[in-house]
Amino acid sequence: MVKTVVSVGLPVDEMLQIRKQTIEPEGYDGKGKRICIVTGTHGDELEGQYVCYELGRRVREQMEHLKGTVEIYPSLNPLGMDSITRGIPMFDLDMNRIFPGNEEGPVPEYVASRIIKDIEGADLCVDIHASNIFLREIPQVRVSEMTARSLLPFAKRLNIDYVWVHGAATVLEATLAHSLNIIGVPTLVVEMGVGMRITTEYGHQLVDGIFCLMKDMGIWDGDTIEPKKPIISTDGQVGFVNANHSGIFLPHVDHWDSIHQGQVIGEILNPLEGKVEEVLFAPCDGMVFTLREYPIVNSGSLIARVLGGDYH
Repeated sequence: MVKTVVSVGLPVDEMLQIRKQTIEPEGYDGKGKRICIVTGTHGDELEGQYVCYELGRRVREQMEHLKGTVEIYPSLNPLGMDSITRGIPMFDLDMNRIFPGNEEGPVPEYVASRIIKDIEGADLCVDIHASNIFLREIPQVRVSEMTARSLLPFAKRLNIDYVWVHGAATVLEATLAHSLNIIGVPTLVVEMGVGMRITTEYGHQLVDGIFCLMKDMGIWDGDTIEPKKPIISTDGQVGFVNANHSGIFLPHVDHWDSIHQGQVIGEILNPLEGKVEEVLFAPCDGMVFTLREYPIVNSGSLIARVLGGDYH
């Protein structure tokens, strides 16, 4: 069943509507658990769209195995998706920096508050993001240090490659995940793929993991896979590679490659003068879990993140 979470009038008789798909067993008594899958907070992040489609398709094809509620929110920022912009058009805001919102505030804050109200009471929420157009990420869960103890059991069952426990803004104040965790809704932030693209293999991987979580929660009693055992690390185990020159980045490694300290990660080329401006080296032994996707770089641009140290 498609339901409207919030509807707000816009200029010229248009409407801003955020909708969700609610899937429940026939004759459901409402006593089972509830999982929410949300995505589309940033209009240029599309990886979650395929996850929503595939999850809904699989559930509807095997409704006899559904024992609880699955709620799918494919687009929390429909204006951003329509205009292919990261933030909310007209308001020039990053939606994931205005939660929990304010019912008495301007339109973006009102919308944010209604989203929080609608998800409130869920037993688990998975907040799906992609990278931007510049970087490619392996499927990973990011959790804050303050929520790691409660969220790691869920993250380990999500069939992703990597769990990054850290204190960056992506998992802290003013985000949807932080606001939901504060009110008692366990919320995992998933990052995967690249902006403005859909990586179907990542989508299938994550959907398989969501079914594992649903089975653990008693929402699903059908067959599931045995999820991957993710690598778990903290900020201290992550090495960063940044450009010192502008130019064209040419990678010498692939995403999720195993590399050694001092190995060449890539070069920054100068097309005008036909020379190499800079050679970039691995800061440590480890795995490349973030790699530059868009080749044009400026001084300071992030090129790669390397998972190093005694990760497990």
